Amino acid sequence: MHPFEYLAPESLDETLAILARYGDEAKVLAGGQSLLPILNYRLAQPAHVVDINGLPLEGMRLENGRLRFGALTRHATLEESADIRHHCPLLSEAARLIGNVRVRSLGTLGGSLVHADPAAELPMVMLALDARFTLASTRGVRTVPARSFFTGYLSTTIEADELLTEIDVSATPAMGYAVEEISRRAGDFAIVAVAALVRIDRRGRVDDARLAFAGAAPTPVRVSQAEEVLSGHEPTVERVAQAAAAARAAAQPESDTFVSAAYRRLLSGVLARRALARAVSRALEAA
Repeated sequence: MHPFEYLAPESLDETLAILARYGDEAKVLAGGQSLLPILNYRLAQPAHVVDINGLPLEGMRLENGRLRFGALTRHATLEESADIRHHCPLLSEAARLIGNVRVRSLGTLGGSLVHADPAAELPMVMLALDARFTLASTRGVRTVPARSFFTGYLSTTIEADELLTEIDVSATPAMGYAVEEISRRAGDFAIVAVAALVRIDRRGRVDDARLAFAGAAPTPVRVSQAEEVLSGHEPTVERVAQAAAAARAAAQPESDTFVSAAYRRLLSGVLARRALARAVSRALEAA
């Protein structure tokens, strides 16, 4: 590991001042589940590591139909909180698939989002939940929608002097939900993962459908083509199959040392169909 200066600011203002001073020479330490492996392999060699665990950036609150999370909220909280399971069960289901108990105990929501691994569960789920990210710096505060946040492999719109402080998502207690994924081993990053949300109106038709992929492109993606196939229609088996086919056609995966792009594209369709079918079943129960 390359030597660095360890800094542990005690306030948000102090943290932002450090990031403004050092910029690209600093890396933020939250849960450390992404940063520490990168440091160990010397894929990053920052001169300064800024530990933000002393900041009051944990917890969740409900405001105007949206859930607001501090960036230091742990994966284990997302998995175990009864309030989160009620107001946003998709997020709880996704959190259970992350890594192992140690990773979920230490890893943070904000850390996962800023790391922006395209095969990770939480960035994908943020797209399905129409999340908004609050980014703070000494220059002020700005809000970025999840759709605009992820720009490429392990890259986002966050600037070197900015800190992700809060994430807010739409509460979805009345929507059917499902997360499906395939990985090489339990707890590994997904080869492909799918998050689905479906709401059924009183006529028995889909009035809100959301589908997002991880592992099917260089960034997590929303699959509007599949959503349009479902919206306004009865969610029959045939209609779900058509939506899954549209999702497969829209996937733009890449090959790597583990699997081919063709295999990922096949999985995209299979998992989309499974996720949508489960989400529809739950939506019908809730309608």
